[in-house]
Amino acid sequence: MDQNQIIDTMRQGIWVALQIGGPMLIGSMAIGVLVAIFQAATQIHEQTLSFVPKLLLIIAFLLIGGGWMLGVVQEFTRMIFTQMLG
Repeated sequence: MDQNQIIDTMRQGIWVALQIGGPMLIGSMAIGVLVAIFQAATQIHEQTLSFVPKLLLIIAFLLIGGGWMLGVVQEFTRMIFTQMLG
């Protein structure tokens, strides 16, 4: 492998990480902002109030998109092994 192939593989790895983690992180941040607004409005400052909705959202993302996420990682892994062996 030359330097350009390594850089391209790293770039694809970062893209796979963004594809898999991005929706969960954005959703979790949105829930966090909504809960923070709710906590500021009601002056309820309970730690678990922000944790539980985020946890439920991430579980829902994994249940709904887990197969797609696994497929993306498998395809990236196959591509890496193909480049190593070929």
